[in-house]
Amino acid sequence: MDKEEWQKRGTGHRQRLREKLRLQGVEAFSDDETLEMLLNFGTPRGDCKDSARALLAHFGTLAQVLEAPAAELQKVPGVGPKNSLAIQFVHGLARRYLSQRLRGRRYVKSSSEVADYLIHSMRDLRIERLTVLYLDAGHGIIDSEIVAEGTLTSNTIYPREIIKKALAQHAAALIIAHNHPSGNSAPSTEDRYLTRNLFLALSFVSINLLDHFIVAGSGRPYSFADNGIMAEIKEECAKLNDIARGA
Repeated sequence: MDKEEWQKRGTGHRQRLREKLRLQGVEAFSDDETLEMLLNFGTPRGDCKDSARALLAHFGTLAQVLEAPAAELQKVPGVGPKNSLAIQFVHGLARRYLSQRLRGRRYVKSSSEVADYLIHSMRDLRIERLTVLYLDAGHGIIDSEIVAEGTLTSNTIYPREIIKKALAQHAAALIIAHNHPSGNSAPSTEDRYLTRNLFLALSFVSINLLDHFIVAGSGRPYSFADNGIMAEIKEECAKLNDIARGA
């Protein structure tokens, strides 16, 4: 196939995709069609179908393609700097949208949206990240922020830094979340220690730690509150405070 023929083929196929998007919406698109549309932004002429399928074959899922570094994306035949930039831009835009959609919402009425945001932003990360959601006295969501990366343990997370950030946001309560790259959402002993230490430290400045989510894969995040762990930690910390006061 010569260059002119290749461009004609690509133009016709792109037009069919645009019509499908206009008539049926993005929900009707398969993962490879979704990627193909993204790649078209970086390749104004030509057929991107094969490149889209190659990306899915290489990374496994649409989510993993969106999370991949530019250098890794460009290892796939047919994917250049402009294509990879389009993919990363759309993913960053989606993360920002989900984050900003939460601001001003009451957590108790938006917990499912919080879960959606955490899944999208954390499920396929290859390193651990700790995200904090800052809440006001009415549990309205003020903002969210990544506060740590790497191996997250009670020895690597400094409560004073989180307290300082929370006070700067005028937060009355926090929710924390981190991811397990292993795909196993079960909390480790270290996860429990970290949560207890943060709960105790925050209580000294009258900031309540409401929950700790663990994100692993595309399933619903594991909630310490829903599984009774936050209640156990609250009781344990209350006993420690009683001992400290000499009660």
